[in-house]
Amino acid sequence: MTAKGAAMRWMGFTAAAAAFFVLGAVATSGTARADGDATAGQVIFKKCALCHSPDTGVNKIGPSLHGIVGRHSASIANFNYSPAMKAFDKTWDAAQLDTYLTDPKSVVPGTKMIFPGLKEEKDRQDVIAYLSTLK
Repeated sequence: MTAKGAAMRWMGFTAAAAAFFVLGAVATSGTARADGDATAGQVIFKKCALCHSPDTGVNKIGPSLHGIVGRHSASIANFNYSPAMKAFDKTWDAAQLDTYLTDPKSVVPGTKMIFPGLKEEKDRQDVIAYLSTLK
């Protein structure tokens, strides 16, 4: 093989490898998953489960959190939200959930939710990762 042939072969390999990694990054970057650990989040969710169900259509003191990621706030028809939550008018994406779960009462003053929040970022990210699996 000539030097030119070897260089062309190397460049072809490099281009193919680069395409593989770029396509892999694009395929994984479009997911709605938070940076946390969903399994750990399921354990932390037990604090939330006193008032919220992860099951579709099962409301408790708080609304079902099944499908919460990507859902508009105060949008479950058969749940009586506080006027403050009805006025909140946001979509629950990972960033919005992170902000809200830090201190619910300061983000939505007048909310009925009495939970003080999750102060540790890792706990919030883990719970959001778990909530992202509830579809």
